[in-house]
Amino acid sequence: MSVKILRRTLKNHPVGGSGVKIALAYSGGLDTTVMIRWLKDRYKAEVHTVTVDVGQEEDFEEIAEKAYKSGASTHTNVDAKERFAEEYVSRAIKANALYQGEYPLSSALSRPLIAEEVVKVALREGCDAVAHGCTGKGNDQLRFDTTFAALAPHLKIFAPVREWNMNRDDEIEYALEHNLPINPRKSRFSVDENLWGRSIEAGELEDPWVEVPEEAYKLVTPLSKTPDKAEEVVIGFENGVPVSLNGTRMDMLNLVRELNHIGGRHGYGLVDHVEDRVIGLKSREVYELPAALILIKAHRDLEKLFLGRRFQAFKQIVDTAWADLVYSGLWADPLRKALDSFIDMSQRGVDGEVKIRLFKGTMRIVGRRGVNPMYSKEAITYSRESIFDQKAGEGFSKIWALETLLSSLRERKGG
Repeated sequence: MSVKILRRTLKNHPVGGSGVKIALAYSGGLDTTVMIRWLKDRYKAEVHTVTVDVGQEEDFEEIAEKAYKSGASTHTNVDAKERFAEEYVSRAIKANALYQGEYPLSSALSRPLIAEEVVKVALREGCDAVAHGCTGKGNDQLRFDTTFAALAPHLKIFAPVREWNMNRDDEIEYALEHNLPINPRKSRFSVDENLWGRSIEAGELEDPWVEVPEEAYKLVTPLSKTPDKAEEVVIGFENGVPVSLNGTRMDMLNLVRELNHIGGRHGYGLVDHVEDRVIGLKSREVYELPAALILIKAHRDLEKLFLGRRFQAFKQIVDTAWADLVYSGLWADPLRKALDSFIDMSQRGVDGEVKIRLFKGTMRIVGRRGVNPMYSKEAITYSRESIFDQKAGEGFSKIWALETLLSSLRERKGG
């Protein structure tokens, strides 16, 4: 992971003042751009902006320039793509992490990593506080606040959007008034993007009856423009972690990127559902996540070759709890770490391949094979090669039915 620190003093925005020093999680968007100037004016603050690259397609030099033009004292860019892929995405795959059975936690998964990097800068720069651009309606405020508190409880947390109560029009007016570098004509949608997926909100999407317009999508091709021929892909796993694509060994970062491209090309990877936020509100959420959906579904299928029925049933409970914790901003909670220990143990020896077929917005698993799986063709086959003694089934069946039989007899006597 590389850290690029850009220091500059601008004549129009002198560094210093009698107020606090704040490390701000800076995306380069409207909210956080306005925030730099607002924090400086309201708290006489020295603002140190931090942008964390978790796989979003952005011009990070442009973001740095925008931060300085808005009044940042220093700007730090952290390249955390590989760490995000290896430490966070891999855990989500092993946990089959789908919040409410739909959402692969793309934005949620990145927040604790971003918050950690902001804290590092805050401690290095001797800051008194950290800040983020989250609203009071969403889940991200919990993800940032909780991680900040866990890593640096002595730092004050600023969340200007919760404090200033400005709407988007107010922010644009503020930015223009203070000559801040914004683009008021940018997309009407609010988009968050990283390696694991892309979330799209606002505009007409706030009406759950309205269909998402094609212009909102970036990763997933409209069905009318997808190939007329299906494509098969083979994903290799070791200890539950994807390690190869079509026989070629790849690191997690590039494997996810390639699957985003392949899945998106075939129109696969959309989630459009009504989601329950932690705060109690329901929200219509739209996501593009080709690689996330492919890898989680392929991994979950491969697990069935290796884990027994009771083991699978219990792991589903653990997986659900893991996803709920991460969604709720509790990455730093000791329970999440304890669940990781169980999940890691469950994945030992989950080695094999899953073959999938992509076509016109669909993904089908068409084959799977494992190295030393619990699945036994010799035992399950109905051919003469079977090693299973079917005579043993009679006694087992009688004992299996015993409790139900006794209950039935009791009911008859009572009747």
